[in-house]
Amino acid sequence: MSDEFKSHGAALDEEGLAQALDLAKVSAAQLWAVLAVETSGNGYFSDRRPKILYERHVFSRLTHHEFDAQHPDISSKTPGNYGASGAHQYDRLNLAMRLDRNAALQSTSWGLGQTMGFNFAQTNSANVEAMVKRMVASENDQLLCTIGELIGGGSVAALRAKDWANFARRYNGPNYAINNYDVRLSAAYQKFSYGGTPDLRIRMAQTYLTYLGWHPGPVDGIVGKQTRDAMNLFQAKEHLNITTVLDDETLACLRSRVEALPI
Repeated sequence: MSDEFKSHGAALDEEGLAQALDLAKVSAAQLWAVLAVETSGNGYFSDRRPKILYERHVFSRLTHHEFDAQHPDISSKTPGNYGASGAHQYDRLNLAMRLDRNAALQSTSWGLGQTMGFNFAQTNSANVEAMVKRMVASENDQLLCTIGELIGGGSVAALRAKDWANFARRYNGPNYAINNYDVRLSAAYQKFSYGGTPDLRIRMAQTYLTYLGWHPGPVDGIVGKQTRDAMNLFQAKEHLNITTVLDDETLACLRSRVEALPI
């Protein structure tokens, strides 16, 4: 069955990252700190739909509380009731869309940087529908939307200064300390500063192995045993050379198999 939110889930590439860094004027470590804390650095669920989180309190506000009494699970002045990640968030979104599509899309955070739909103008999108199409299209587009929000919302200055508390307040809201958001950002930045940022070729392979059901472990751009085992199983199935490092032939084959998947 076709799903309007499903695509081939094109993974972030060097060109997309370079464009984002040039616009934001931050280091790769600073940007990856934000992405790692927001989505563990991965913009799609394994079913190739953008990572989302549906916010019922935003939907309630945008619809002037019209649906609170009859649909408290998806419309309430009180945040919460998130439930499981993944497909369940789309179940909630789809229910809300039946009541008010525009408000539902705006009440959802999308993609790598978990950009809220109501911030569509900051992403240089004409409306929330246009922003969502970009979120569906690729991680390159997702990241550009994130950069637009950082710049348009004014939080990029705090990110450039590595003022994690101020950045967390501006980007995640006044209650950021409840989840140690600033502490986690600082720790992630230190990790990427000293340990290096994700290898985008490895990360791309991990992303596509995940879509194809080979279970490479975290999409982190690091070749560990689980990633290597998944890669070797894929290579064996495709009659490719079994390698200890990712080669161009394997990556090209992965991309081809993902592009052949139904949408």
